[in-house]
Amino acid sequence: VLVQRSERNTDTHQLPSDFTMLLKLPVPDLQHTLDAYLRSVKHLVPETQFLKTKAIVETFGKHGGAGERLQKLLLEKREKTENWVFDFWLEDMYLKNRLALPVNSSPALVFPKQSFRDIKESLVFAARLILSVSQYKAAVDGKTLLLDVARGQKADSPLCMDQNKHLFSSYRRAGLKQDTLITADSVSDAGHVIVACKNQFFVLNLMEGSCKLNEADVQAQLEWIYEQTLSTEQKQPAVGLLTAEDRMDWARARDQLLKDPVNRESVELMERCVCVVCLDDPAGLEPSDANRAALVLHGGGHHKNGANRWYDKPLQFVIGADGVCGVVCEHSPFEGIVLVQCTEHLLKDMCQSSGRSASELPHPHRLLWKCSPRIQGALASAADHLHRLVRNLDMNVFTFAVYGKEFIKQQKMSPDAYIQLALQLTRVHLRERAGFREGHDRRRNIHSGFTFFRLSFIFCHKHRISSVNLSSSSQDAEKMEKLRAAVDAQSKVTALAVTGMGTDNHLLGLRDIAKEMKMETPDIFSDETYHISNHFMLSTSQVPTAEEMFCCYGPVVPDGYGVCYNPRPAHVLFCVSSFRESKETCSGLFVKALDEGLQDMRILCTKHTDHRNTPK
Repeated sequence: VLVQRSERNTDTHQLPSDFTMLLKLPVPDLQHTLDAYLRSVKHLVPETQFLKTKAIVETFGKHGGAGERLQKLLLEKREKTENWVFDFWLEDMYLKNRLALPVNSSPALVFPKQSFRDIKESLVFAARLILSVSQYKAAVDGKTLLLDVARGQKADSPLCMDQNKHLFSSYRRAGLKQDTLITADSVSDAGHVIVACKNQFFVLNLMEGSCKLNEADVQAQLEWIYEQTLSTEQKQPAVGLLTAEDRMDWARARDQLLKDPVNRESVELMERCVCVVCLDDPAGLEPSDANRAALVLHGGGHHKNGANRWYDKPLQFVIGADGVCGVVCEHSPFEGIVLVQCTEHLLKDMCQSSGRSASELPHPHRLLWKCSPRIQGALASAADHLHRLVRNLDMNVFTFAVYGKEFIKQQKMSPDAYIQLALQLTRVHLRERAGFREGHDRRRNIHSGFTFFRLSFIFCHKHRISSVNLSSSSQDAEKMEKLRAAVDAQSKVTALAVTGMGTDNHLLGLRDIAKEMKMETPDIFSDETYHISNHFMLSTSQVPTAEEMFCCYGPVVPDGYGVCYNPRPAHVLFCVSSFRESKETCSGLFVKALDEGLQDMRILCTKHTDHRNTPK
């Protein structure tokens, strides 16, 4: 997944009347996709397997074959739908995934560490954030958000703004076979926020009667909630733990919960809330970037704040009394750019309103739960599973400070493509250091598209830049040529994906429309190569932010890495995650190799530039 920032148009009055007319997603040419697929998997599998795959792909793509029939059906679907790939992607990437949401699926944005002197200051911060959320929701409901325009495109090339409405109106409901994404009809009222504090949940209405709450009102309500949780008199079970369970177990527990009308009312209020605000207790950990990232992602387990969550809601704002703050996102309703833009707006325009609190305000309503012995058992199991997940996550946040995107731009290369190549180089070198000879076990390398993989594979394996200091100028020139070729190829891959011409989505559409039509699964999709190519050992995202915050998430496979990066002018921030249970991964070693690779790439660029400019 690659998240690209867009330039925001700041003058909506100059937009043409048909500005919001968006083109439908195209369906790529079948033969183009099949050729690109073969190029992308050639170095993933042994030669014998590749030849088998090549024959399967050729049969699939021949005239009158299964591929041609599925392509025709896909073109028909395009004509009947707004976006032919949306439902396929949503189900495949999210709703059919049975893993627990924390770490495995839900990313987090980590805010700058706050210096709260006491609990009251943290509640003031929470009150202002809640009011900012209310104002942003009003802008979304009133369709007054400024339209976004794609970077590098003409001023009349808009980005779809539809996902913004899902920020506050969506909910992911757990199901036995697959989840359901629910989106409520847009409402004009302010709605309610769920406030989580010490594993208890409260309904905080953002409007009482005809009046919206001001900062003093919200702060008073939060202080009341906090005081209530200090007493054990009305303490409810920590039901939020169930939402951190794998989706099938949570679906079973949810069915049991809903048998009681008290629980059913509480779940309904959860589903309809604008967002969840988690008032966390101090975690007692060193406030390093890595610890803060992990705490926002999973709460630290049930002994800390892991039960002070409701993961099915797209937006959960975490405000820790120790200054650990951020937002954890259920990712299925919207892309990362939507989350970043919303969060940056909330932090930049944190509301400060005047006025005294109305003393006659009704107190927030505590959600009640009736838990049978079966539910109690499910809670104990969920606590144990979350504890194992917390212990398993290996998070490392690394700032590469030697240079940033300005240096890369000076080399006339795309910073994103350059960093992608550095990540590939890191993965390859880690495999070699683990004892694998060059070229062995190639399927363990990064899955990437088209020519980029072939060129970067050649660059990483056959033109080792780790020996750059000892190489001759002719070797440097050859390495630099491969580096530029790989970076250019990656830029082209990105451009294809951005314009809807990517390979992965097209193959996904062909595969899933066969299922939709109850056709026999074509061999291309049951082929071992296809499964290998979809085992994402390295899941990466570029998430640039204007505010001082960073994004993080977990690996998408047990033996993989999750790498989120934020290129800044003079440095690059990386969040690297892996699982400790995997003997093949280690976030610390990855960061060390990444640092070395980036430095070697700089030496290569500098030496080549020096030689190129030296008079003969």
